[in-house]
Amino acid sequence: MAKRENVKNEEALGEEMGESLICVNRSAKVVKGGKNFSFGALVVVGNRAGRIGYGYGKANEVSDAIRKGGEAARRNMFDVPMNGQTLPHEILVKFGGAKVLLKPASAGTGLIAGGAVRAILELAGVKDVLAKSLGSANAANVAKATFKAIGELQTRRAVMARRGLASSEAPAAEAPAAN
Repeated sequence: MAKRENVKNEEALGEEMGESLICVNRSAKVVKGGKNFSFGALVVVGNRAGRIGYGYGKANEVSDAIRKGGEAARRNMFDVPMNGQTLPHEILVKFGGAKVLLKPASAGTGLIAGGAVRAILELAGVKDVLAKSLGSANAANVAKATFKAIGELQTRRAVMARRGLASSEAPAAEAPAAN
């Protein structure tokens, strides 16, 4: 019950969540009377402002699987490290047979990506990026590779803090002008 209240509170705070269905898998079990079908749905949820999550729901009906996937996605949300409206650095990640390459782009380039990668980056709020999906075209593995890549991204500030160094950006901005 608490999880449902948290979702309602987030929506009340102005975080409007977008939801995208990445893929639906159908499986069949052969029984005495014929075939019993069940469905699995991979759903991505994001607020288009740096928070995103995904979930996989399974049920005997497609609509129930999508609903369960959406609920799981809202529970598994995390922040996307960004540098303005693009990504902080280039990254190549492999998940299963799928490889995903994400490269930051200059302002005004737009979101150059296709399929599951495009849907995920749109919901994350990334505006300028170059992306390429290599290897497998399996939508579920491409989506999971994209999430793995996003999870491995780090901002310059986070890397500097982890190394115990002062950020090189802060002193330059605070330095007095020489006369």
